[in-house]
Amino acid sequence: MADFFNFETDFVDSLRCIPMQVRCKLDTCGIKLKLADWNHMSIDEREALVSHACSTENEIQIYREYLQNLIIRKTGKPPGELPIEPHPPWMEISTVPATVQEKAQEMGVSLTVENWSKLTPLQRFALIKLSRPSHENNNFPKAMKEFHLF
Repeated sequence: MADFFNFETDFVDSLRCIPMQVRCKLDTCGIKLKLADWNHMSIDEREALVSHACSTENEIQIYREYLQNLIIRKTGKPPGELPIEPHPPWMEISTVPATVQEKAQEMGVSLTVENWSKLTPLQRFALIKLSRPSHENNNFPKAMKEFHLF
């Protein structure tokens, strides 16, 4: 079963944007997927990227190879690569990342380590991505509300 967030409901039916669960898999397997390349894919190919597992070493390698081949087939060029963090911050439950805490404080909320540790890794990933200074949208407050953090 795919885990889509409520704040993604405006695009998950068509998968016109890359959902957080796929973005997490991209960071996990070290592939940079441009939205333009995503939009060259069929709905079935997008759904496959949503549904394929990407957590064990073997699954990560299979996902990476599948995605690389798909992007080459669709664009004629290999995808960019992302550094793979050996200890990604969304797996760390004992520290709230500074960007997340700062963004939460802009809303008048102070996240505790206890609240942070109760979130799923995908929820933590979403908050990290949505709190980046370069991220321009209104989904951080929606995610905070959805995750019962205020």
